[in-house]
Amino acid sequence: MSLVLYYAPRTRAFRARWMLEELAVPYELRTVNMAQGEQRTAEYRRIHPLGAVPALVEDGTTIIESAAICLELADRFADKNLAPALSSPLRAAYYQWTVFAVATLDPIVAPTFHRSFRLPAERRHETATDDEHERFARTVAALRIPLRTGPFLLGEAFSTADVLVGSVLAWSRVTGLLRSAAELEPYLRRLEDRPAFQRALSD
Repeated sequence: MSLVLYYAPRTRAFRARWMLEELAVPYELRTVNMAQGEQRTAEYRRIHPLGAVPALVEDGTTIIESAAICLELADRFADKNLAPALSSPLRAAYYQWTVFAVATLDPIVAPTFHRSFRLPAERRHETATDDEHERFARTVAALRIPLRTGPFLLGEAFSTADVLVGSVLAWSRVTGLLRSAAELEPYLRRLEDRPAFQRALSD
């Protein structure tokens, strides 16, 4: 199988790269230089029509959207156990938390993260407003329920749901939002301590 990931640092493409590292499968990484506008070239738009990242080319078929890429990879490499079986009672929670990450949590965190690029590194934790802190704390309260009973969202088993939720929580720490839900710090540290997470940050 041929896997090519089009990627840029500090973007949602990190999720796909982390996922590939967790799977420990061979892939080619092609970095898109967003600062130089490579994402707007006609050549790249043939790969990703919106001129964004990530894009995964899997045996000649292109997949866009970070969550779709992660879900596809989990099912394609089912033997790696990053998704519960279709017959598993955990499948409903798996769908729930993967959609929660991109549809509910990401829209709160992403604006604060993107605003942080305009500030010096030492001030990036100041980008969230009081209203955003309140919305974030109210939203992530839902995560307390599964994390009371296990180290990961599906209990003892790390899954793609943790990749998606964890990637958004990592952004929330950069902007200071995570201070409003400090009880999630141990969960995020467990994810960041994973070798695959560290490899995905290697550049």
